[in-house]
Amino acid sequence: MDIQEQIKRYIDSLNKLKGADILQLHQYMLKRLPNGKLWFLDGKDEKGKVVANPSIGYGQFTLRYKNGSTKTFYQIGISSNLTGISVYIMGLSDKKQLPDLFKETIGKATVTGYCIKFKTLKDIHLNVLKEAITYGLKQTTFSS
Repeated sequence: MDIQEQIKRYIDSLNKLKGADILQLHQYMLKRLPNGKLWFLDGKDEKGKVVANPSIGYGQFTLRYKNGSTKTFYQIGISSNLTGISVYIMGLSDKKQLPDLFKETIGKATVTGYCIKFKTLKDIHLNVLKEAITYGLKQTTFSS
């Protein structure tokens, strides 16, 4: 099964309201990064054990760990969680950036060093979420 089919099945498996919100974010990200790499992580480890919520990822960059190792990963991720939706903005060098820049203006959301979590899109200012996504993409997109 290809990634697009996995994503469709994932979105279809969600309740109607959450699925509609995830679909809206997914369509926005496809327009925002039309040539970006598309990811689907099913949340299972190599043994098939569920260790995280499934997530859809967009774009690609290299994560650099403190020990010097690296990993290719998505720039922006979207996932359903028990209480709502998480948008992951990966690769920010300073974990205070996201909360400092967007926590006060986004609406009813929890903003951490790399995650914006909210119940529904109606609870937040979508334009501020889009600004946060753009900010994150600029931090991890490098021209050669």
